[in-house]
Amino acid sequence: MNDSRDACPFCEIADRPVVCRNQHAFAIHDAFPVSEGHTLVIPHRHVCDVFELTDEELAAVFKLAGEVKSMLVRECSPAGFNVGINFGQAAGQTIEHAHVHIIPRYVGDVDDPSGGIRNVIPGKGHY
Repeated sequence: MNDSRDACPFCEIADRPVVCRNQHAFAIHDAFPVSEGHTLVIPHRHVCDVFELTDEELAAVFKLAGEVKSMLVRECSPAGFNVGINFGQAAGQTIEHAHVHIIPRYVGDVDDPSGGIRNVIPGKGHY
């Protein structure tokens, strides 16, 4: 992965409404949501990996994630959330700009939600 800002859809986000923001991050609704309210929290600074963020930036990203969660509770009334970060092609990262997925979950949206995020690898979520 390179960290070039060339053609980064998150660095040039003019066509998408920003849900909320702070000094180091902003949130937008996912263009391809997996559930109602699926939102991305994105640092302003272009880095591929959230672990490249400064402590201050990382804290701001997760503070904003908490604000997004509260907003989604009010607006969508989910029964739970999955929060995820994909880093690297093997993990499914398709946009080379760090971002956090806030995914509202609803009763009955899958037959068996046990295992949660562990189900990113089929068959490994049940233990």
